[in-house]
Amino acid sequence: MHNIRQMINNLYWVGVNDRKTSLFENIHPIPEGISYNSYLLMDEKTVLLDTVDSSVCNNFIDNVKYVLGERDLDYLIINHMEPDHAACIGLIESLYPNVKVIGNKKTFELMAKFGFEVKENSIEVKDGDTISFGQHEFTFILAPMVHWPETMASFDKTTGVLFSADAFGTFGALNGRLFNDEVDFEREFLLPARRYYTNIVGKYGPQVQSLLKKAHGHDIKWIAPLHGPVWRSNLDYFIEKYDKWSLYEPEEKGVLIVYGSMYGNTELAAEDLARRLVEKGMTNISMYDASRTHVSYLIADAFKYSHIVLASSTYNLNIYTPIQNFILDMKAVNLKKRTIGLIENGSWAPMAKKLMRELLGTMKEMNILDNDILITSSMKDENIEEMEAMAEAIIQSMDK
Repeated sequence: MHNIRQMINNLYWVGVNDRKTSLFENIHPIPEGISYNSYLLMDEKTVLLDTVDSSVCNNFIDNVKYVLGERDLDYLIINHMEPDHAACIGLIESLYPNVKVIGNKKTFELMAKFGFEVKENSIEVKDGDTISFGQHEFTFILAPMVHWPETMASFDKTTGVLFSADAFGTFGALNGRLFNDEVDFEREFLLPARRYYTNIVGKYGPQVQSLLKKAHGHDIKWIAPLHGPVWRSNLDYFIEKYDKWSLYEPEEKGVLIVYGSMYGNTELAAEDLARRLVEKGMTNISMYDASRTHVSYLIADAFKYSHIVLASSTYNLNIYTPIQNFILDMKAVNLKKRTIGLIENGSWAPMAKKLMRELLGTMKEMNILDNDILITSSMKDENIEEMEAMAEAIIQSMDK
């Protein structure tokens, strides 16, 4: 049974929603599900843009067959070779043996590595190349490392639709909706979009900036990503988010407090600091137990907020493991331009503060406050003044 949406004139969404997969890339929880977007243009030539994940190939093929009807498929454009978008290439080729596959040099290199051979049916495009399919003329925009080396975007000059590959994507099944103006994006999709960008694409901020500069030269009226809603209005809102995220600029002045606590004493210290911040007027605070929160959510908020406080027990003469993993993930996605406060708890031989400072020191443009706090097993009266000083230092650094 087919499930398609007509987008504009002779362009159709033929993608599939997935609510069964629990971990995206077998790492990131997706309780909200995810969409795999594919698009089919019915011009003088028929053009399919990308495929979907292997788990939903059958539904996808039903959609393609329904829209094509009795027509053959002339072209398959591969904007991104990651298997959640390219797994059905072989099935498409078997059903439509005359299809010509469009991609760039690296597309075909990766295609061969995944076992797909198109040989004489391949059309290699370079940055800025154009192909006409009848009324619609496409320009191809190479976007390497957003977030794979072969990634490209396809721009329909006729309608102004930018097929943006993984750029402007988001976690979340669409639930019958397709367009950004059919959803409450800030309520339903902003957090999944931030978590998607920061964990999947976040490492490649300079490459995203390059794509944004290239795209700026085109009259874009629609953005059609490979995951999440299609944007046909208020494009500047999401483009501004991408610009800020890819420049590693905080979205908001606020404090993310992440603690690692074995028996609750470090958690109580984090709570004490949060209260003092609120009493000083800073109410924009998020606080997480690193042991109970998947790191992808921590990374998303690390991009959102201007300030981060890490409260860690010493564990095996090292940083408490969940906190250490969070710092390593921040480094892996190249997070920068944040102000950091450190709280350490140790009953004997405390090491976490020293090691956190060393690890954070390997990251760029991180302002680590001097007001470190050492708690010996549990908070004491002598820690109160230190907590007050840290809260004050955070507030003052926001005013600068």
